[in-house]
Amino acid sequence: MHHAYTTRGTCSRLIEFDIDDTGIVRNVRFTGGCHGNLQGIAALVEGQPAAEVAARLRGIRCGSKPTSCPDQFATAIELAQSENS
Repeated sequence: MHHAYTTRGTCSRLIEFDIDDTGIVRNVRFTGGCHGNLQGIAALVEGQPAAEVAARLRGIRCGSKPTSCPDQFATAIELAQSENS
């Protein structure tokens, strides 16, 4: 299922991704933010279990900000999973 999440407190503005029927993350795309770094994150999480991705990214901060693009992605995954339960 396709998901779109509007971020809060980060340079990226939107995260789009799919979670397939088996709970695997696919087709991650960030809008805005540090393009190279976010492409790297997208490539690393492709094909990984959504719950594992969220657990690994949860709590990562960007400088003095209380969140980061990876942390916002964890939030997006958790929200998507709760909506599908």
